[in-house]
Amino acid sequence: MLVHILASGSEGNSVFIQTKNKKVLIDAGMNYKYIKERLEEIDVDPSEIDMILITHTHSDHTSALKVFLNKNHPELYVDEEMLNEIDYVKDYDNLVLEFKDYKFDDTLIEMFHTSHDAPASRGYIIYDGEESFVYITDTGYINQRLFKKLYNKNKYVFEANHDVELLMHGRYPQWLKTRILSDKGHLSNGQTGFYLTKIIGPDTKKIALAHLSKENNDPEIALRDVKATLKENDVEFNNFVIAKQRERVEL
Repeated sequence: MLVHILASGSEGNSVFIQTKNKKVLIDAGMNYKYIKERLEEIDVDPSEIDMILITHTHSDHTSALKVFLNKNHPELYVDEEMLNEIDYVKDYDNLVLEFKDYKFDDTLIEMFHTSHDAPASRGYIIYDGEESFVYITDTGYINQRLFKKLYNKNKYVFEANHDVELLMHGRYPQWLKTRILSDKGHLSNGQTGFYLTKIIGPDTKKIALAHLSKENNDPEIALRDVKATLKENDVEFNNFVIAKQRERVEL
């Protein structure tokens, strides 16, 4: 399974996954030109995308969606709550209006609920034969009931949005700080480290720390804090990459 993070951050988010029989986009943030150029770097034409999955309807995850659908014809997977927020796709004739797991030959896509201030926000687990991948960003916490489901996958794109000290002493207004720190906000570096101690397993090969705040985080700080939490909990794992806002990163 190929995974390329096309963009990750508050400006826009999009990830390309290629399984044996499907080419998938999770989210379509940034703009169409940007996504098209990043896909072409790996010799993928946007018209080859079979399906688009949406984590939630905030603009940094959907800003390129309308143009992408106008220019290409992938299946778009949303549910009714999402559709109310992106009503410009109501008449799209390749719309799959459901919230369930999907099976395509050797490819299985499982969905799970996340905790964010957007309707029907979700994460994804993709299985391709024996390979597995998890995408989870934009959530204020992870319910412990999900730990077993998320455990021991091969690759993860996992949110490490902010350093709490940088956020609290930064220039954001108090209401926005409160939102980010809430159960419907974003994961801090410390929270990310804690959750990773619960789900990293012997088959885990690589983790991308994603959706880092430009204002309230730094790649070195995120890596330091996550690794420190793992070490404190006797979890040995060092194969991390940092997802970038305007640079494709292969996972």
